[in-house]
Amino acid sequence: MRMYDLIMKKRNGGALSKEEIYFMIREYTNGAIPDYQMSAMMMAIYFRGMDEEETLHLTMAMAESGDMLDLSQIKGVKVDKHSTGGVGDKTSLALTPMVAACGVKIAKMSGRGLGHTGGTIDKLESFPGFSTDISTRQFISNVNEVGIAIMGQTKELAPADKMLYALRDVTATVDNMSLIASSIMSKKLAAGADAIVLDVKTGSGAFMKKQEDAFALAKEMVSLGKNAGRKTLAVVSDMDQPLGNAIGNVLEVQEAIDTLRGKGPADFTELCMTLGSLMLMAGQVSVTEKEARAQLEQVIRNGSALDKLAEFVKAQGGEENAVYHPELLAKAVYEEPILAPEDGYVQKIICDEAGIASLILGGGRETKDSVIDLSVGIILNKKVGAHVNAGEELAVLYANDKEKLKTAKERLMNAYRIGKEKIEKNNVIIGVVK
Repeated sequence: MRMYDLIMKKRNGGALSKEEIYFMIREYTNGAIPDYQMSAMMMAIYFRGMDEEETLHLTMAMAESGDMLDLSQIKGVKVDKHSTGGVGDKTSLALTPMVAACGVKIAKMSGRGLGHTGGTIDKLESFPGFSTDISTRQFISNVNEVGIAIMGQTKELAPADKMLYALRDVTATVDNMSLIASSIMSKKLAAGADAIVLDVKTGSGAFMKKQEDAFALAKEMVSLGKNAGRKTLAVVSDMDQPLGNAIGNVLEVQEAIDTLRGKGPADFTELCMTLGSLMLMAGQVSVTEKEARAQLEQVIRNGSALDKLAEFVKAQGGEENAVYHPELLAKAVYEEPILAPEDGYVQKIICDEAGIASLILGGGRETKDSVIDLSVGIILNKKVGAHVNAGEELAVLYANDKEKLKTAKERLMNAYRIGKEKIEKNNVIIGVVK
């Protein structure tokens, strides 16, 4: 079998067989196929596409290119959740303790952020001492004993995906539906959960700007998960404005804690309830969505979801007292409001611009080596649809550097659009794919 022949076959519109795809991924991972040939293949796939069977084989070949995590020692159904990411997306911080408090086991691998804001691991490290650098043995033990464990993705997990993504990133072949879906799902399948719930974002702050593209990706990933023998569901959710009110690591942790106390923003709370309901049903704890929501509301009301977060933080070396007293977390030196220049309604918040404002403050990474300032960020006091008077606070920036604060303030001010007509905000839940 020759890579040259496979490139030509795909270039001419042919479908690659399972054997051909496994050969290609195995030999590329082993270094036998050079980057220039795999780049040619990625471009051929970009233009010619892959059918459902090809996409499944590519996903499984990448998943099996390294370690496949064995979670059979964990009692009960293991559920994982994945978000395609966005500005202010702190969902895992509130969602996982809610679901675990209801009895579903959460075994999750997460990453660090690169871009606008921190990733789940960065946010969790807002708790002093917290570490996701734990062994697989401790990971399994924590899931059994606490109900949740989150660890960083190991180098041995789906290594082919890491290699291919780096190549696609520099050859303009990232945005192909089959390649995106197989990249996400190969890691989820290798991570070993029995059921996967996906949160696919759409809008100005999401990778998928158009709703039809987000639904197409959701359907592709659900199909891949089911064909691989995992119960898989997806929610398509709005990212046309930041999720919740907080952007920035400590600020997002504090907002997640508020949500576990029943005092979170309406959009963020609704997303957690919708995803949580699907996770409870996938975990065979609830039969109906109504029953699942009632359980989630109960663990918030009786405080057991907040207690579960504290238990989880403590189990991974973090300061559990900060869960009950979030004011103990790192705090920025400067607070600077931005004020509405005129009366009217907030018609738009350009999501990416708000994220970049947080990045400028130090809340995200411009490169892999960038060090995040966990304490900085933004609180949005007025979101789309809200009425404002001239001089009223739109948002507050939290910073440790005056020059960065000045630049970020200008950026955030330009992200707001205020007009005379009232705009109805989008529902955070756009649809569910089962």
